[in-house]
Amino acid sequence: MGQQRIGSERAVVQTADVFALSQIQERIINCVCCARLVAHRQHTADQKVRRFRSESYWGKPVPSFGDPLARLLIVGLAPAAHGANRTGRAFTGDRSGDWLYEALHRFGFANQPDSFHRQDGLTLHDCYIMQVIRCAPPGNRPDRQEIANCQSYFLDELRLLKNVQAVIPLGRLAFDAYLRAYQQIGNTLTKPRPRFEHGTLTRLPTGHAFLPSYHPSQQNTQTGRLTRVMFHQVFATARTLLDGNCGEGLESTNRSHGCSTAPQRGARSRSQGSRDKPLGR
Repeated sequence: MGQQRIGSERAVVQTADVFALSQIQERIINCVCCARLVAHRQHTADQKVRRFRSESYWGKPVPSFGDPLARLLIVGLAPAAHGANRTGRAFTGDRSGDWLYEALHRFGFANQPDSFHRQDGLTLHDCYIMQVIRCAPPGNRPDRQEIANCQSYFLDELRLLKNVQAVIPLGRLAFDAYLRAYQQIGNTLTKPRPRFEHGTLTRLPTGHAFLPSYHPSQQNTQTGRLTRVMFHQVFATARTLLDGNCGEGLESTNRSHGCSTAPQRGARSRSQGSRDKPLGR
């Protein structure tokens, strides 16, 4: 498969690819593959919580959200039971979303810093959000089979996101899921394999910038494991890479995440602190 250098100009994304992405979202919304997740999301939507008692819950798998021409890809783990499972949009209606969309707006990837519901006018610019699991899992912890069941959606979307140059996985599970998918679509990771550590920058063999972050869950933000400064730095780095000369030389095939001969380079910087725990949002 021929290679295509990613520079300051975006790759051409065919109308057929955009349509294919929309078709994947329809498949996601109608998915009933995992009995445990279907039961949990519907039970949560029926029972609700007191503060949202008057609202109508989405109660279905949550589709991806954003710009199909995006150069920045955000990878989350799963919808929150009373966040995206209620609102129907990724990272919408919970504290994690408050952090994420504030950061995206600050660095020019969103038109507003707030995300309340699907019709609130939020638009993403040059950014696309997808999740490893599309239904809210009990205890914020999907099992291995549920992750495997959602994998085909994940892989299909990666193949169609042809402009992506930088990837930010939120949390350890999203980090591992992305690297696993990266290999499953035909790439090879050189050794040493990237380590999950907040704020590192690694060039993958395709040239993509890989920028893991702790998940902006309340468990991380309220304990100080993740601060605003730490979180903003990840997005500041992504913005610099995408808009500055640092973005030159990134390579990919016309599938964006396909095989490339660009060398993998180690992390530029490392922040101190323990590894993130698997948390779902």
